[in-house]
Amino acid sequence: MNSALSRKAAVTAALLLAAIFSFHPAGAAEEITGRAAWVYDGDSFKMLDRGRTLQVRVFGIDCPEKGQPYARQALSLTIRLVKNRLVKVRVKDIDAYGRVVGEVILPDGRSLGEELVRAGLAWHYRRYSDDENLARLEAEARAAGRGLWRQADPVPPWIYKNTGD
Repeated sequence: MNSALSRKAAVTAALLLAAIFSFHPAGAAEEITGRAAWVYDGDSFKMLDRGRTLQVRVFGIDCPEKGQPYARQALSLTIRLVKNRLVKVRVKDIDAYGRVVGEVILPDGRSLGEELVRAGLAWHYRRYSDDENLARLEAEARAAGRGLWRQADPVPPWIYKNTGD
């Protein structure tokens, strides 16, 4: 990516972060409620919130990438759980791509990330999360051989992306 685009992405992310946190005291957890309008893959979607369009990345997990086994199943589950529904996002961060990163709460109160990990359709992304519940759910899915854990040696998406497979 060229430096002008990098600067523009950084400025956009900074402005979005400032807008999200502008009316909240330091340390207050921001929650955004909006309609999930489009699902990109198992762990990211577009949300409409009071006239804003936000890109959302599910915190603490990583789903298989397009082309990897179980990517379609992760996408299908996310579509079934969020598309055209009001969801709540407990904002944790804004990532390098300007996406809101947060815990996604489904209309019935369940966590999207937990449901994906429970189904064996996502890894607990320990690089960014020390959530003990996600770690436990992953261990249970592995032990039960659910989803991607049916494979002998599933390749995590962060490794898959770096190998160019």
